[in-house]
Amino acid sequence: MTPDDLMFKPGLMKGQRILITGGGTGLGKVMAEACLMLGAEVYICGRRGGVLEETAKELTGAHGGKVVPLACDIRVPEAISETLDTVWADGGALTGLVNNAAGNFISRTEDLSPRGFDAIANIVFRGSFFMTLDCGKRWLAEGAKGSVLSILTTWVWHGSPFTVPSAMSKAGLNVMTQSLAVEWGNRGIRLNAIAPGPFPTEGAWARLNPGGSRSGDSTNPMGRVGEMPELANLAVYLLDPGSAYVNGQTIAIDGGAHLATGGGFSGLKSWTDEQWAAARDSIRSSNERDRAKRTV
Repeated sequence: MTPDDLMFKPGLMKGQRILITGGGTGLGKVMAEACLMLGAEVYICGRRGGVLEETAKELTGAHGGKVVPLACDIRVPEAISETLDTVWADGGALTGLVNNAAGNFISRTEDLSPRGFDAIANIVFRGSFFMTLDCGKRWLAEGAKGSVLSILTTWVWHGSPFTVPSAMSKAGLNVMTQSLAVEWGNRGIRLNAIAPGPFPTEGAWARLNPGGSRSGDSTNPMGRVGEMPELANLAVYLLDPGSAYVNGQTIAIDGGAHLATGGGFSGLKSWTDEQWAAARDSIRSSNERDRAKRTV
């Protein structure tokens, strides 16, 4: 990403301290880069310590500034508290939190195991809630202002077949955003969310589009998938105090796809047993590669 990709003046986020969960790759990495380029101190956390360190080195090498990698399993509330203790001790309170960590895969719902359901819900729903709660309690105790941005999907408005654990979990975060925006708004804490459409990333695309069977752009009103700087610009706007009167909102950025098609996976209803078996094999291979890189 270059400064020309961003729509904001240099130094806009100077003095801000942002934590991005799942910040080592994909959308999280792009948002981390944008915040860094605009002057923020950035913390990225996730389960793959080596990936986080590589990302921090890459971003600071390209742009200077401060990116701190923190290995953290947000499924564990105690790990969240330890991570936030480290962040607070490293320079004071955060000014913003981005709930970006996620897990997802396509599956017929009748094929799901309890373990498969928990693999998604424990990250997306429980992990993001406890991260938000821990940050919120610290801000409230200190009388500090804070901004929480959660990365959702357009499924929060109408559901999505074949990704039910994710749709349920993201919908829960949408309601969390609306509820806490009211509960905490008069104490200086804002909550908003982004609902991206197709923004191809290596990890998510391997689990949601195994074998490249869905192009993501043929039915989009704009005829294309999203470009990363487009999402980064929206994230910066919602995190920055310049959007101080925006609270409790979930904003779609999908080229209008959910208005045209629902944005879900209903097209998979025609898949055969053989296609589902091939998808499971592809997803399993992707998961094994991911596990090999985890340090927590």
